[in-house]
Amino acid sequence: MLARNRFLLLVVVGGAALAIISLSLQFLNLIPITPILEERPFQAADGVVGGNLGKSRKRVFPVLQTQEPDPMAGASDYCNTPNRSEQAWEGHSPADYKLLSVQVMIRHGDRYPIYSIPKTKRPTIDCTLSSSRKPSHPLLNSFISHMGQGGRGHWEAPLSSVPRLPNHSACEMGELTQTGVVQHLRNGQVLQQAYRRHNLLPSSWSPPQVWVETTGKSRTLQSGLAFLYGLLPEFDWTKLTVRHQWSTLFCGSACDCPARNRYLEEEQRRQYRLRVSDTELERTYVEMARTLGMLTRQLRAANPIDSLLCHLCHGISFPCVSTGNGGTGGCLTMAQFAVIRRQQFDDEVDRKRVGLYRKYAILAMYPYLNRTANKMERVARANEAGRQPRAGGEEVFTLSSAHDVTVAPLLSALGLEDSRFPRFAARVVFELWKSPPATQGQPKKKAGKGERSKAKDGELFLRVLYNGEDVTFHTTFCRSHDRHAGHPLCPLKNFLSYVRRDMFKVVNATSYQEACYGPPV
Repeated sequence: MLARNRFLLLVVVGGAALAIISLSLQFLNLIPITPILEERPFQAADGVVGGNLGKSRKRVFPVLQTQEPDPMAGASDYCNTPNRSEQAWEGHSPADYKLLSVQVMIRHGDRYPIYSIPKTKRPTIDCTLSSSRKPSHPLLNSFISHMGQGGRGHWEAPLSSVPRLPNHSACEMGELTQTGVVQHLRNGQVLQQAYRRHNLLPSSWSPPQVWVETTGKSRTLQSGLAFLYGLLPEFDWTKLTVRHQWSTLFCGSACDCPARNRYLEEEQRRQYRLRVSDTELERTYVEMARTLGMLTRQLRAANPIDSLLCHLCHGISFPCVSTGNGGTGGCLTMAQFAVIRRQQFDDEVDRKRVGLYRKYAILAMYPYLNRTANKMERVARANEAGRQPRAGGEEVFTLSSAHDVTVAPLLSALGLEDSRFPRFAARVVFELWKSPPATQGQPKKKAGKGERSKAKDGELFLRVLYNGEDVTFHTTFCRSHDRHAGHPLCPLKNFLSYVRRDMFKVVNATSYQEACYGPPV
């Protein structure tokens, strides 16, 4: 038995860089049924308060499992520790194509847990910023200094009262850590390098051309500012307005959708039925509760995985308890997480088969996608009229700083159901491109028999990237596009048709209004 325990310990230590996370987070995550930020008994995985909330485990790994899943697989990617170089494909296009606009949605960076495990010591993490502490970034000191001038910016209520920097030596619940700040400084710098040669935002940019929006949580506001500073170091505060999104779904004035709530409730019931039928999972929670000396239902309510993920990402040992607290004593183990993760893979298969979450995601993210489409069309019209977007005042660059419960349904609504669960500081990027005109005096010829068709003069195209990877041709609206016989980019019209009409086929409707309220009487 001793030898077996030592072997298990070696496996755990040796794999500590790989993850338990995906599974854990899936199990933990709650999605707001009604996107209203008011206090309720339950909270989302990101600690975002919604209407009535329910548990929802979201997609992590689409790979078919031929053996028991490794409980540590994927944790390194989820933690997204900023200690490695990143291959980013933003800004790449065929020669002479013009980049017209970029819209980005990010998940906030690494944060302190939203939940604590009763009867255990909370992880000790410093949430002040210091360039002498790792991980750090060359821009960190100047970022700290620049945030001190934030009073010169324009802030929509209630953002003016939200701190612009994490500032507690002992992190508060849900607070952004230095790791989270560095993650987004790196993100912004990656895009700054990707778009520098395209002159998307010259130093003379005007206020309407950079649109920044965030929820009222300090971690999303601070992540957005770190990202923006990496993209535009020493940006002019007087040109910046930071806008408040009261809903985690970024649905603005179009949040009311009863059908969306019903789909989510049905999805939650599906998850519950699958979970309670899993006897091994139930035994694992009973075992964990017995170790801690608490009732099983209390442990579930405490969401221990949220805290344990923080331990893992920051290299802190899992918590242990003594026998004096009413339990058997001991430590929470990776073996217990292995059971939880295995159940998550089962849930992934069942969720995709049933399709309720996809219906929820379509209705949850339509308002955001429709705003994205509208912004692209405005920029395109300005360019077509001969006005440079940056001179015309259109939103050339948009940054939406959000949560996992925002990015996950966005991926599903785009048809990217095999994408990994949104890691800390995940980013989804929409790029609008315009094809070059024919050489003056040399009009383009029609493609002859057997020749490939080419883009028309000034045709508009869209690219979608997730964490630097081009996923355009995995989206629902461009999956069937023949990029070899046609063009290596996705026509913008495909995206517009999808958002305005085709996406509602999933819920047997032709419009958002009909999908939310049913056909008109």
